[in-house]
Amino acid sequence: MTALHNLARLGLASALLLVFTHSISETQSEPPAGMGARADVNRPKPTFMLHERDKRVHGLKPFQDLVDHAEPGSVIKPPPGMYAGPVVIDKPLTIDGGGQVTIDAGDRGTVMIINVGDVTLRGVHLTGSGDSHDTDDSCLDVRGDRNTIENVQVDNCLFGIDLKQVNHSTVKNNSIRSKDRELGVRGDGLRLWYSNDNLVEGNQIIDSRDMVAWYSHRNIYRNNIGKRSRYSIHFMFANDNVVEGNRFYDNAVGVYFMYTEGGTVRNNVISHATGATGMGIGFKEASGTIIENNEIIYCAIGIGSDLSPFQPDSTIEIHGNRFAYNGIGVQFNSETGGNRLIDNIFEGNLTQVTYGSRSNAAGKNYWEGNYWDDYQGFDRNSDGVGDSPHELMSYADQIWMEMPVARFFRSSPVMELLDFLERLAPFSAPDLILRDEKPRFVKPTKVAIS
Repeated sequence: MTALHNLARLGLASALLLVFTHSISETQSEPPAGMGARADVNRPKPTFMLHERDKRVHGLKPFQDLVDHAEPGSVIKPPPGMYAGPVVIDKPLTIDGGGQVTIDAGDRGTVMIINVGDVTLRGVHLTGSGDSHDTDDSCLDVRGDRNTIENVQVDNCLFGIDLKQVNHSTVKNNSIRSKDRELGVRGDGLRLWYSNDNLVEGNQIIDSRDMVAWYSHRNIYRNNIGKRSRYSIHFMFANDNVVEGNRFYDNAVGVYFMYTEGGTVRNNVISHATGATGMGIGFKEASGTIIENNEIIYCAIGIGSDLSPFQPDSTIEIHGNRFAYNGIGVQFNSETGGNRLIDNIFEGNLTQVTYGSRSNAAGKNYWEGNYWDDYQGFDRNSDGVGDSPHELMSYADQIWMEMPVARFFRSSPVMELLDFLERLAPFSAPDLILRDEKPRFVKPTKVAIS
């Protein structure tokens, strides 16, 4: 009987194991997030009791009551005043606060979560999220499609507006500020994750960390202002996004393309991206991007390119931009060629163009019709084009190009003297950085867009 009993127990355990294994395999066969059916993309959100929240929200009317009693598709126009969060919206609604409604979560958790599509949120003030990166505490989490977020004020939040698997939606004319934290531990002001075909327009993102787009394609970023953050916009595995008419000031990096294909950056002002890693526009293994008619001024590096373009037979087009008063106008690292720089203005830069180290790739990039304020030539026939090509050679500056630690001494009297002697009587063959066959002799008339 004992042997029979053990055999039965073994059979039951085997059956349960088969069922459990089958259940796991079915779960794993579901499409990954953003690739078909929607998946749960959040870590579990903790629940906080009222006594755990800041006392300023004690006694406030919960905004959730208004949402719970509203019919799907209806319009909520709450009376002006202060309300307590958090709020979860799980049905299509229009919420219009008229600029006189504040929802405060009392420094715990996320202030508002939109879990469905076809929601419009406008004219409210969201404040007082928690400060946990583990649960992405934010002022506003958005899910679903065809949502509109406009004229919303966001402050005292770790993350600002967080879109995950959101498509065909509009984020417009909002004001976003982070909690008062060190730059690296703030949350992202605006984040798109697996979110496509959205319009991000007219927003102000100030004193935040980053505005990011990961695995998010064909979004439009238009007429936004970004100040005193880290990345104005950071694209990663995000293709064919458009960045136009924005103003980015005093950020560590303006626009950065990492592992991307396509994309356009036009008519933007990127200014004062300074510091050890300051960069106006950056590329890392990116391909097929168009950079046109931007002002990139007062940055440590105007454009920094690393292994870009990356895809075979692709190019990066850099046309009609103004690079002015930067430490380095354009810097190429790990250069493979394929960049086309046409009709740009280079003026007042400490160094116009450099390579990260000695390179024989100078001839692989195409330069034509650029204006160089250090061009040493004539225009005898007055056709606006220099009579001789503009060649940029590397003399003593090759020292700090090969040894980045020596960059500290760039423009010092010793380096300037050494460079003068090198040009006067070179004791080694200089490196050719670039050759522009048709340099502009007269600076193009260009109205500043800053």
